[in-house]
Amino acid sequence: MRRRLLDAVLEIAGEEGVAAVTNRRVARRAGTSPGSITYHFASQEELLREALRSFVDRETERLAAVAAQLAGAPRSARRSAARRVARIVEEEATHAEQLAQLDLMLHAARDPALRETAATAVAAYDAIAEAALRALGVPAEEARRHAALVVATVDGLALRRHACGDAAPGPSVAAALETLAAALTPPAEA
Repeated sequence: MRRRLLDAVLEIAGEEGVAAVTNRRVARRAGTSPGSITYHFASQEELLREALRSFVDRETERLAAVAAQLAGAPRSARRSAARRVARIVEEEATHAEQLAQLDLMLHAARDPALRETAATAVAAYDAIAEAALRALGVPAEEARRHAALVVATVDGLALRRHACGDAAPGPSVAAALETLAAALTPPAEA
């Protein structure tokens, strides 16, 4: 039941924003009574925090699996590595899940109760970005220093894609990753 409630939060937040997440709407979407929400979650903040955490945990698990596969990839496989990471970011999470994650992160900027979870999410994304950069041939120190740049670039491209659709085309996530990796890789290793 807990999983269904968290999925319902993500669906509602993705479709209509965090402000639309009410116990009654979540319960209806999950096919249960509002009382089951208060049984599983002490507060609205906890419900939102756990929904964000559940999305990030699933996303991080998928990205970590790819980063682990890429760790031993030969240099010739780096271009396909960027495309694999991009496919996970752009295609495997649903449109509603991605919007929910972006909206929950914005909500965390206004709600101190969500900040710790948002910080945990950002740290997880930074770790995955670092692993991806290293798999793309970026030296370890440079990968660590620039992981946040990759996360910000990917999030910015996602926001642009969701907000503007085809009206404001930009580079793909794969192209952005390849460009950043090339810029961060010393010429002798390129």
